[in-house]
Amino acid sequence: MADDQGVDDGAVFLLTLGEEEAANVLRHLPPRDVQKLGAAMANMRNVPRDRINAVLARFHNDAQMQTGVGTDADAYLRSVLTKALGTDKAGFLIERILHTGDTTGIESLKWMDPASVAELIRSEHPQIIASILVHLEADQAAAILNRLTDRLRSDVLLRIATLDGIQPSALRELNDVLLKMLSGNEQVKRAKLGGIKTAAEILNFVGTTSEAMILESVRGFDADLAQKIVDEMFTFDNLNDVDDRGIQTMLREVPNEVLVVALKGASIELREKMLRNMPKRAGEQLRDDLEAKGPMRVSEVETQQKEILKIVRRLAEEGQLVLTAAGEDDYV
Repeated sequence: MADDQGVDDGAVFLLTLGEEEAANVLRHLPPRDVQKLGAAMANMRNVPRDRINAVLARFHNDAQMQTGVGTDADAYLRSVLTKALGTDKAGFLIERILHTGDTTGIESLKWMDPASVAELIRSEHPQIIASILVHLEADQAAAILNRLTDRLRSDVLLRIATLDGIQPSALRELNDVLLKMLSGNEQVKRAKLGGIKTAAEILNFVGTTSEAMILESVRGFDADLAQKIVDEMFTFDNLNDVDDRGIQTMLREVPNEVLVVALKGASIELREKMLRNMPKRAGEQLRDDLEAKGPMRVSEVETQQKEILKIVRRLAEEGQLVLTAAGEDDYV
């Protein structure tokens, strides 16, 4: 669910279905989408009939556009790859493409709030904690990391940065830690998790103070590794390095209320970059909103900046804009 409008429309649709049918739909969605839809449904009051009709019409049109192609794509892919490559080679590819394997324990953690997960794992060995966090979304992992002690945070991030896959024995260890929720055996393939990029993605979400402390600790252990992590990070200030076309693409995705709060903590240079890439009237309105906005908590500003960075990373993954990490050459 890429935007707030989509979430709201989905919530309206589910409310029209009735309890049993809505539950059947939610059962097939990932945790984050369920949480967003649940919050939207809980906040809805007195939805106009016109809005309901519009949502139902949109759903009907979308449903008519669907075909049967891809309804059992996983099974088809398994069969084709196995026939083409043999069981061993196909098994490796299938695992990478479909993320197979019993990970019910990890999936359970994705439904839990960060404080609960932190409480569950804080007494475990840092290597086990690192192995758990690399399975989670970066922002959830960062929220969990922020609830650990300073020393443990640094140790865990260092292990994430130097992690080169998860061995079957490590999966068995996770199985014990998560009360046998995660299955691991000798047939489990080595999963490509962890590494510098994963550490950088998590560090992007921990907040400025924790980020500085963790990097300083890692730098004391291995200065070269710390620099590699920094080079992989993409912060809000790095939006200055995104070209104008990329900024324009991003601005079409970011709600104005999010942008106003995020820019309260931005440099004048970045503010001006945003303003000159907006239509004149929208830019003038944003400038007025920024001037009218009173003092804000740093945590509020950072939260909205992170929301924008999520959008930027998604657009980069979709090829709609280009991110240039520190130390990389520009194209000419």
